Amino acid sequence: MLTTLGGMTQELVSLTIIMAVAAVSPIVAQLIPGKFIPQTVLLLAAGAVLGPYGFGVIEVNDAVKLLSELGMAFLFLLAGYEIDPKRLAGHQGKVGLLTWVVTLGLAWLVVTFLPFFAKQGINGVATVIALTTTALGTLMPILKERGLEGTPIGDAIISYGTWGELGPIIAMAILLSTRTGWQTMLVLGAFLAICLICATLPAKARKTGYRMYRFLTENANTSSQTLMRLTTLLLIFLVTISALFDLDAVLGAFAAGFILRYIIPDGSKSLEMKLEGVGYGFLIPVFFVVSGAAINANAVAGRPTLLVAFIVMLMLIRAVPVYIAMSIDKRNNPMSSHHRVTVALYCTTALPIIVAVTSLAVKVGTMQSDTASTLVAAGAITVFLMPLLGSVTYQVADVHPVTAAREIAHTPSDWRTIVREHAQVRMLLHHQDRLKRMAETLGMLEKRDALGKSRSELVERAQHEIDRQLEELGLDPQRTTQLPHDYRYPKN
Repeated sequence: MLTTLGGMTQELVSLTIIMAVAAVSPIVAQLIPGKFIPQTVLLLAAGAVLGPYGFGVIEVNDAVKLLSELGMAFLFLLAGYEIDPKRLAGHQGKVGLLTWVVTLGLAWLVVTFLPFFAKQGINGVATVIALTTTALGTLMPILKERGLEGTPIGDAIISYGTWGELGPIIAMAILLSTRTGWQTMLVLGAFLAICLICATLPAKARKTGYRMYRFLTENANTSSQTLMRLTTLLLIFLVTISALFDLDAVLGAFAAGFILRYIIPDGSKSLEMKLEGVGYGFLIPVFFVVSGAAINANAVAGRPTLLVAFIVMLMLIRAVPVYIAMSIDKRNNPMSSHHRVTVALYCTTALPIIVAVTSLAVKVGTMQSDTASTLVAAGAITVFLMPLLGSVTYQVADVHPVTAAREIAHTPSDWRTIVREHAQVRMLLHHQDRLKRMAETLGMLEKRDALGKSRSELVERAQHEIDRQLEELGLDPQRTTQLPHDYRYPKN
């Protein structure tokens, strides 16, 4: 449709349409009752409808592809930046790593020995990696939108999801390389050495307080935007090094985010806002729309069995091991079964790595483009489906359906009162969670600003407020003791 236009005009028209989609998507997502469809799904769907396989009003030319690559780079930069190295080294991080290794082994067994994958022509390493992913970068804004960030559930999703993103990136670099084993390890060693230099030099300068570092920090919020420019330089440099070493750009982008977190361990709100502004405001929506444009709807419609089977396999291979790991590790992660299901479902959200791994497989000729479209479509569906199912189980857990069913069975005539009380308890638990985080924030401020209130006092005040509201509602104290202890407010 745009072929009659000049080259630069085509690029600008395509980019205009993409940004129009990006601007409208959050408004549409807000208008949908229940807000159950994430913006990402709308961006992908719009790309599929308006792209080359749809109405053809978006042309994915070289300029748009470059912006899309930068969008993916920013997405993985922010994902890497969200990872706290202490979390990786902690108990939950180690369990997350072991769980991902188990997931990788299961995926290999299933893809290798299940005849279905051989018949579909996807019994290769790319499919194995695709079945072990968690789209942490895609999940982070969803967790923030739904108020899960900083909660026990949110922390567990990040801990398990970190390895679901980091593990496949490393596996892609090792298992999908066209080099011999020692050449691959040599290249990865050289890349790691460059990353260590990029991390060590700024970190030392920061600790010693060199004049140059002071200059950079003092001009971080001026027109010079020194920290933002250096962060962008770090990102593009490592992505370029990845390309020169014939590694996937995802590895360089993720490494850049991880290095940035190492340099600024406590974070920087100002820098984070700028990165999110450039990323989520411009480049990342371009990546998702272009990813949607790569989906051939006719090819997907022609292989419905593969589409459904891949989503089911994602749940069995990724979600089930996460749930089992949390159940075995119940002493350190004392969550109810509903909340463990919630974490497992969120960890099955997969898209960016699927886009990257299938693109690489198509490039080297180990996967057909129609098959790649179907797997990308399956990944796009998980971005909508898994957070939706996770949200449902999360809300169901808070109203304690099993307890409610027992009470209704005991006194059927009071079913309206029982349902209302359980709904009120759910509301109070969410309020309690907010108070807990507020108390912890005030406790941290107390250390720096000497507010004169101890954390225990803040906690007691918050707990008193919850107890008062429970009494006003006339809830049975015996029933409140049946709440799962991971949501009980800590007396501290």
